[in-house]
Amino acid sequence: MPLYHKLGNFPQKRHTQFEKPEGGFYYEQLFGTEGFHGHSSLSYHLHRPTQVKEIIKSYSVEPKIAIGKNIKSLLLKGFELLPEDDFLESRKPMLVNKDCTIGVAAPKNSLTSYFYKNADADELIFIHKGSGKLRTMLGNINFEYGDYLIIPRGIIYQIEFDTTENRLFYVESFSPFYTPKRYKNESGQHLEHAPFCERDFKVPIELETHDEKGDFLIKIKKEGMIHEVVYATHPFDVIGWDGYNFPYGFSIHNFEPITGRVHQPPPVHQTFETASFVVCSFCPRLYDYHPKAVPAPYNHSNIDSDEVIYYVDGDFMSRNNIEQGFITLHPKGIPHGPAPGAMERSIGLTKTLELAVMVDTFRPLMVTDEAMKLDDGKYYKSWLE
Repeated sequence: MPLYHKLGNFPQKRHTQFEKPEGGFYYEQLFGTEGFHGHSSLSYHLHRPTQVKEIIKSYSVEPKIAIGKNIKSLLLKGFELLPEDDFLESRKPMLVNKDCTIGVAAPKNSLTSYFYKNADADELIFIHKGSGKLRTMLGNINFEYGDYLIIPRGIIYQIEFDTTENRLFYVESFSPFYTPKRYKNESGQHLEHAPFCERDFKVPIELETHDEKGDFLIKIKKEGMIHEVVYATHPFDVIGWDGYNFPYGFSIHNFEPITGRVHQPPPVHQTFETASFVVCSFCPRLYDYHPKAVPAPYNHSNIDSDEVIYYVDGDFMSRNNIEQGFITLHPKGIPHGPAPGAMERSIGLTKTLELAVMVDTFRPLMVTDEAMKLDDGKYYKSWLE
């Protein structure tokens, strides 16, 4: 996150004594990425953040792979995923590789009976249906339909939902999420031509500080395992912090599309990037305005990446019979493009109201057993005339 932020109280000089008014000291913790080189924050705790009382159990949540080496285009009907009570159990991985896990979730209940920490991956959670509050050790963020939530690895969090009808699309990344380098100057500020700027980010604005001892269950995900760990103090005991590594939100509705006289390529929709994939936002926009423009995308070969599109809302003009929550996979090695008739239908149109999230991975994706439960079985033939 290329933005400095701070909440609460902390000493003027880092790595120095920070005394409590009643005596004793607050405990400093460096919360960083990529060793001591990447973005980091310094937090100050009422209690030592290292007090493990017990490790109750550990169990595998490694996704089961149905198709390891895939050439078949797939359509997954995401809203056919049945809702589940528990937040973690509702998360179903659909597509995976060594760099990321892409999945959907339909949690009915808030995550409040335990805390969660992903020790392996940064998380991107897209809110398709639902609203509520992301509660974290570094502060809280209110969210609603259309929000991306970026949660750096190692953040301890809970989620409170306002309703029981919640639909999420998520990506776990084993390298950090950044906004694209080409949107920023040398110091990291977003440039004038960028489709969004720092004003659009939702940063933590409410810091919870709990001075509580007891048994606090944290479920920690690490190397495909969930470890249930009991801590001796409340995980939200931070009295202040500052830095560049913290959770934040960004609404897809604040992405300002880049348009042109002829059809623009997918990189103009890019919203986030990692070392191994990119995330793009397809938003309502005016179509191309050349008198001979073809608004539908041209056919293109997937040579370098697997393309995943999560359909959120509106009529996606390049496909036929697409509904909310559908996920398409266009694997590398085979070209794809508009469905039959979509190109012709697009000619003369002036705008689109489509809303979708795209993930392009540079390594091939494997298809999980959970994905095959939602597969329509025939999408790969949808380009036949």
